[in-house]
Amino acid sequence: MADYVIVGGGIYGCTVAWELAKAGEEALLLEANVIASGASGGLGERGVRANGRELPLMRLAYDIWPDLHEQIGGYTGYRRLGHLHMIEREVDLAGAPAQVWVQNQQGIESHLLDAGHLRELEPQLSENVIGAIHCPKDGVADHSATTRAMANAARQAGTRIIENAPVSGLRRHGNSVVSIRAAIDGVDTDIEVGKQVILLSNAHVAGFLRDNIGIELPVWRMWPQVMALAVDMPPPMTHLIGHAHRTLAIKPLPDGRVMVSGGWRGRWDERAGCGQPVAQQVEGNRLAAVAVYPALADLAVDEVFTDRAEMISVDGIPIIDYFPGAANMLVGVGWSGHGWAIAPAVATLMADWVLNGERPGLLRAFGYGRFSK
Repeated sequence: MADYVIVGGGIYGCTVAWELAKAGEEALLLEANVIASGASGGLGERGVRANGRELPLMRLAYDIWPDLHEQIGGYTGYRRLGHLHMIEREVDLAGAPAQVWVQNQQGIESHLLDAGHLRELEPQLSENVIGAIHCPKDGVADHSATTRAMANAARQAGTRIIENAPVSGLRRHGNSVVSIRAAIDGVDTDIEVGKQVILLSNAHVAGFLRDNIGIELPVWRMWPQVMALAVDMPPPMTHLIGHAHRTLAIKPLPDGRVMVSGGWRGRWDERAGCGQPVAQQVEGNRLAAVAVYPALADLAVDEVFTDRAEMISVDGIPIIDYFPGAANMLVGVGWSGHGWAIAPAVATLMADWVLNGERPGLLRAFGYGRFSK
């Protein structure tokens, strides 16, 4: 038995577990594989950026990330590189001042750079880039290391973590979940729930809700592509790079390679049982990077991975809510494109909601009710 049972050992599950344990609560975290084996782990780094994201939440996250390694006593790899949202077309440049204004109004330092000032920061850019939105407080973090460090912090605070314990079902009494079924050491085990369940198991969530309480979520699984280019020179960029119209994100990695991603995808391979790269997607992503940084043209693709499933919702915004039939189970899903940077802030708010019973104002927009009349 545990008062709080958390399902999912990614950054959200581990951070909620840490927050509950710090509050003196009894928490048990169940992970189907190992910590950071899903979308919270993998190749390279994740962006910690506000440029075009949930601004009030990122304002909170800005204050958390720089000192998070000290709070959890472990390596996060956080680096405040600054983010440049590149612009090549006049139609995109026209709307950039409005975006800069909104972000500054929300407390996110933002600047619109013309071509000359931009090249003072990034001299190896293509001549086709005519400007950029610059957020100097944006950065990156090592997502695998951060998630594992957060899990260790949760353990040290008193959380019990059981890995290789896939959750398959639940039992209800009335409108409450009273037990969770997990395979522990290969044996199906019913774990009694004293107070609440927090369901944060990413790609597992939608099917679990449908099968156990009959709730359909407008989310689906996809396999994002990430690659590293083998660089035989210093990386030609020093910032975290995004783009107004190209499907592209670029990061200079600490090991000297260049990480290229941004929305290209792999496909599910039934025989392999995981996502596999698609040659055209790999080449399309590489060419998008070369179009912005021509110096990358002759570099070999060192690694490509599409093996970490992510969940995306129909409106591209995560779903965080309680549901009918399971009034003591808080669910979070659909993080793709939004979840990593805001995770420390959102997970703290979720823990507050669990403990206090009142939805934080900043999480109202993520409710399931937005899909109803």
